[in-house]
Amino acid sequence: MSKGKRKRYSGAFKAKVGLEALMGIKTVGQIARENQVHPVQVTQWKGVVRDRLPELFEARAPEAPDSQELIAQLHEKIGQLTVEADWLKKKCKQLGL
Repeated sequence: MSKGKRKRYSGAFKAKVGLEALMGIKTVGQIARENQVHPVQVTQWKGVVRDRLPELFEARAPEAPDSQELIAQLHEKIGQLTVEADWLKKKCKQLGL
């Protein structure tokens, strides 16, 4: 006896079902029946939504140093390219090109 393929659900679907369960308007069983998923799966998605929802409101402070570092590297590269371009212009004038 062969088993069928597993169903794969999109992140948006999981979030919708998990959020609906988190709101508590309907029971987990009702949500599971409406969306044709197992109640245990609904409970798991509800837990993921509950645990990860605060991350949406966290400050983006860890990204700020990375962006500042990137900006500094880009400014350094601009300075290097400017010096190289000036040197090439000078050499072209010396060679009469």
